[in-house]
Amino acid sequence: MVYRTSAIAIFLIGSIRGQSINFVSDPGVHGPTLETAHAYYGQWPTGIAVSSTGRMFSNYPGGLDPANTYDGSNGVFTVGELTSLTTETAYPSVEMNHPPGGAINYSTTPPTAVNYQNYLIGVQSVVIDPLDRLWILDTGRVLTQDGVLVPATYGGPKLIGINLTTNAIFKTIIIPQTVAYEDSYLNDVRFDLRSALSDSTGEGIAYITDSSASGHNAIILVDLGSGKSWRHLGLTKAVRGESQFLPFIWGQPGYYTEAGMPYTGFPIGSDGIALSADGETLYWCPLASRYMYSAPTTKLRAQGPASELLAQQSVVNHGQKGVSDGLETDNNGMIYVGNNEGNAINVFNPSNGTTLTFVRDPRINWVDTMSVATDGYLYFTVNQLNFASATYPGTDRRVRPFALFRVQLPNGGSKVR
Repeated sequence: MVYRTSAIAIFLIGSIRGQSINFVSDPGVHGPTLETAHAYYGQWPTGIAVSSTGRMFSNYPGGLDPANTYDGSNGVFTVGELTSLTTETAYPSVEMNHPPGGAINYSTTPPTAVNYQNYLIGVQSVVIDPLDRLWILDTGRVLTQDGVLVPATYGGPKLIGINLTTNAIFKTIIIPQTVAYEDSYLNDVRFDLRSALSDSTGEGIAYITDSSASGHNAIILVDLGSGKSWRHLGLTKAVRGESQFLPFIWGQPGYYTEAGMPYTGFPIGSDGIALSADGETLYWCPLASRYMYSAPTTKLRAQGPASELLAQQSVVNHGQKGVSDGLETDNNGMIYVGNNEGNAINVFNPSNGTTLTFVRDPRINWVDTMSVATDGYLYFTVNQLNFASATYPGTDRRVRPFALFRVQLPNGGSKVR
């Protein structure tokens, strides 16, 4: 307070004497210019996926916003295709987004999510794979209108593949309750479709983060051929959020609350995920952390008696990179990471271990999901999650529209194919 008062006094004296005093200030911008790809005036989004033909898809998780929870009559959807600069429509159909009676089963005590395998319940991520197919990651969990995150039931947590040429589902993989627990939260997913992968049946592997606020964090793997799934690194430091973690975004503290419970630090574990350009390394970060970790994918795919020990011993800590939600990779091997406290996206270079600022803009607050497209752009949603009612002071301070921006990648960067 003394320093602030002194600074004001100096300014006033300088003004009286007719002097012009200039102080250095934060320019607030860095890197390529942000381009607006979409404005969300309706439902609140997290994910973005961009196909080789320019089709764009988003998801609207009921697990993070009760207004996205289908109640049997409110008409909301959990996956949509962006049809113009400001409009979206349910995808792949309205019917699939509307489980009969709604997404919550109130006949159980306590209420649980419904278990429909052929309907979308609460989708947290949409991703385009190297074959230009859309994959939908359904957490199988949603919030009640009072903000209670209901448990999942078998049939809800699943991975769905869609052929974008025909808009038809070609595969549905149900994640069993021994892998996706009732309090798991399947957050994001990446795909390696190489046919000769070890410990796979030849159709590829999906890598999924479990970001559960209840602490059941892990990396989940799914064999896309057999449908078998398994967990690695469960409850280890590399996938857990840090105790009493407190981010500050736009000067606001990010204390966390759920359903009116007392405030706490951010409890979210393994969230953002990225696969190296050669498929040999998986990167991830807990949301409640500024650190990024990695492990060799061969160690994560292994399922032998010593596989968990070896997976844990293979983890590498790459140091701090900012507070990140989503991660993404380009074909130059760069790993793009959100830096939400800095209104920025940073870039990690695995070849020299440095993390530098890639793009910065005052319009950036919460970088949720990133998607590198074949057009050479990085697309990313900015959705003001830090202003939602689950954060201090417990009121919804989000202002529509939410944003989908894009920036051109450096050095001819593009999607890994």
